[in-house]
Amino acid sequence: MASTSSYQPDEAPSPITSSELPGLPKGSGSGSGSTPNAIIDVPIDERQEQLSPEKVREVVRLWQCPVCSFPLQEPITLPCGGTVCRDCLPHPYTRANITYPAEANRRQGFRCPCRGFCYKEHALGDCNPDVTLSKTVEGVKAELQALPNGPATTHVIVKDEWEQAGVPSLRDPETETRSRVLQGGRLFATYLMALEGSLSYDAEVVYRTHDSIVDDDPAPKSHDDHAVLLKIKEATRSEMDCHVCYALFFDPVTTPCGHTFCRSCLQRVLDHAHYCPVCRRALSIEPMIYRESCPTNKLIGKIITCFWADQLEERRRAVMAEVLPHNGLSITGDGDYDTAIFVCTLAFPSMPTFLHIFEPCYRLMLRRALEGDRTFGMVLSHAGNLLELGTMLRIVSVEFFPDGRSLIETVGVSRFRIVRRALLDGYIVAKTERITDISMAEEEEQEAREISRRVSQPPATPDGSGAPPERGRFPRTRVEIETTSTTDLMDFGVDFVNRMRAHSVQWLASRMLTIYGECPADPALFPWWLASILPVTDLEKYRLLSTIRVRERLKICAAWILEWQRGSSWSFATSCCMM
Repeated sequence: MASTSSYQPDEAPSPITSSELPGLPKGSGSGSGSTPNAIIDVPIDERQEQLSPEKVREVVRLWQCPVCSFPLQEPITLPCGGTVCRDCLPHPYTRANITYPAEANRRQGFRCPCRGFCYKEHALGDCNPDVTLSKTVEGVKAELQALPNGPATTHVIVKDEWEQAGVPSLRDPETETRSRVLQGGRLFATYLMALEGSLSYDAEVVYRTHDSIVDDDPAPKSHDDHAVLLKIKEATRSEMDCHVCYALFFDPVTTPCGHTFCRSCLQRVLDHAHYCPVCRRALSIEPMIYRESCPTNKLIGKIITCFWADQLEERRRAVMAEVLPHNGLSITGDGDYDTAIFVCTLAFPSMPTFLHIFEPCYRLMLRRALEGDRTFGMVLSHAGNLLELGTMLRIVSVEFFPDGRSLIETVGVSRFRIVRRALLDGYIVAKTERITDISMAEEEEQEAREISRRVSQPPATPDGSGAPPERGRFPRTRVEIETTSTTDLMDFGVDFVNRMRAHSVQWLASRMLTIYGECPADPALFPWWLASILPVTDLEKYRLLSTIRVRERLKICAAWILEWQRGSSWSFATSCCMM
C-alpha cells in the first residue's frame, strides 16, 4: 500500500496482520482480548535497553536474500561465502575448458549472483543447502509464526536512494514514498514487509508507531521489539555451535556439502582425513583453508557478531590462548621454532622416504620426534647452503640397532618454507610456514584461462612455410605445454611411463615400484610419484615444492618428458634414493 511523503499517522489504513501474509499464520494467542502486556513477559533489565532503528533493520536484513530480498528459503552458501535462496541460483551451464577434476558434479556451473561479492564462476557441485542456516531460518520463522497478534502497529517507511545517500533535497517530490502499516513492533513489522516483497535488501527504513490501546507502559514498542529479538536469538543460538569443538563458531567455514565448522577445527580434521566430520563426504579443501581460497561464511559471521559480540570476543581469546602455546617447540624455551629439521635429501608429499640415522644429533632429534607427534622437516642442502623449501615427514616405523643406529620409514605429509632457523643440540630447528595448493575453483579457473589462449591464438608454423601441422592431444614443445589441458598433461605423463616401462628402464624396475607403488591415476599425486623415481637432478625436482597448482606441477613433469625424449644431458643426472 503506497502513499506520499505527506502521509500522517492519524490517516493510517487498517494494519496488515500476520494472517494476511503467506507463511506467517495468525498466532494462537491472538484475539480481541489480547493486551500489549500479554504478548511476552520481558525481564526488566532487557526492557531498559533500547533497540535503534538501525539495529532493527540490521537484524531483519540478516534473514533476507541479497538477490530476491525475500526472507531466505532453502539457503545455499556459495564458495565465495555469500548466501542466497536455492531458487535464486542462476540457471547452470556446461563449463568450458575445464578437464580437472573430471567430476560429474563440477561440469555444470554459473556466475555468482551475489552483488558486490565475487562475480566468479561457481561449480554446481560446490553449492549445496547450508545445513546450519537452513535450521536457523526455519527456527526463526517458527518463532515468528508463534507470536500472538497484539494491538500495536508500526508504520514502516522506506527511504529512497537520495535519503540513504544523505541528500534528501535531491529527491523528486513527485516520487511516491513506499510505506506500510503493519502489525507488531518495529522488528516484526519490518520482517513482514520483507515477507511481502516490499523491502529491498539494501533499503533503509524509518518508523512511526501506532497503538490502538493506550497502556501505562511508557515504551510498549521497545518491549515488543526486545521480546521478538530474544525469541530470535534463542532460536538461533543452538545452531551456532561447531560440531567439532562444541563451542560458538569462530571464523566459520562451510564445506561444499553444506556443513559448517570453525576454520581451525576443520584444519585439524583435514590434517588426518579429507572427509566431512558430519556426513563423511570427500572434501577437496587444502588443510590450511586460507581465507582467499575458502572464505568465511559471511552470513553466519554477521549473525554471531550481531547477537553475541561479547561471546565472540571470549572465543577469540580462548582460541588464541590455545594456539599460542603450540606455536613453538617447548624444548627451545622461547617457543619461536616449530619444526626440527633433518638436512639430507629431497622428499615429497604422500611419498615414502627411508633414512639411516647414525649421527648423535639426529638420534636425539629422532627420539624427541617419537616422543612428540612423530614429525620433522626434511630439506636439501645445495653448495653448502640450506634450501628454504622442504617437506614435513611423519615417522611410520623405526628399527633400532644395538650400536644406536636406526632405520626409519617416513611418509611426506606437507610442504613448508623456512622463515628463520636456529641450532639446538647440534641440529637445526626452524620457524616454518606451510605451503598449500590453491582451491579447486581457482585450479579450474587457471586451466580455463590457459586453454582459451589456444583457441584465440593461431598455431605457429614450425618452418615458416605451408600450413601449420595439426595440433595433437600431447604437447610437442614447451609452448604447447602451456595450452594443453590438465587431463591431457596427465595422460601425456602416464603414456610416457608406459612407454618407458615397455623399454624396461632401470628407474621403473620392480624394486622401485615396490617402494613407491604403481603409477597413480590421480593428477595430484602423479608429479610427486614421477619426481621420486625419475632420474632428474635434485634442483629440477626442487621446483615442484614451490608450486601451488596441480596443473603447474604437471607442466613441469611434461617439460621433463620432452627433455628426456630429446636426450638432454641434464635428464640423465644421478638421483640416489635414501635406503
